[in-house]
Amino acid sequence: MAVVFSILMGSALLMTNIALSLEPEAWLPINDGVMGGISQSSMSATDDGLVFLGELSLENNGGFASVRRLVTEDLTDVDRVRLQIRGDGRTYQFRIRQDRNFDGVAWRAMLPSGDDWQTVDLPLAAFVPVFRGRTVRSAGPVVPAQITQVGFMLADKNPGRFKLEIRAIEFLAPRETPE
Repeated sequence: MAVVFSILMGSALLMTNIALSLEPEAWLPINDGVMGGISQSSMSATDDGLVFLGELSLENNGGFASVRRLVTEDLTDVDRVRLQIRGDGRTYQFRIRQDRNFDGVAWRAMLPSGDDWQTVDLPLAAFVPVFRGRTVRSAGPVVPAQITQVGFMLADKNPGRFKLEIRAIEFLAPRETPE
């Protein structure tokens, strides 16, 4: 965990960066096999960080591959997540959960990927609550203090191999605080 505090040119700037560790052992694959599908995925270490890779299959009512990990850091003051990723041109999801349950509502943000490394800022206010692909408006917005899991998912209905490299996952607090 990296925490940075700074004051810049007389205006109060409080920046709390909470970087999640990039240990592949922390990530649990959860694929469509829970519904009879045969998609496969894993999270592994690379020289640059992590790689989420596998094969998406639509066989046997399948169609998603995912990994997730528990979050134990206190994210009370954050308002966005910053990812550094490089992918294969597919659109992934970054997902947040506010409980430790296996199944239930998750908040998702779509994450287009490309061949070059990119830094993506995702405001928590833009995450959409979903359950099995359907929006759950009654779930309300993400509550940072209640974030207990994060993950990546691929569910783009395009069968085949996939690869998403992750160099950083950081939760960031608002850039400026009122004086």
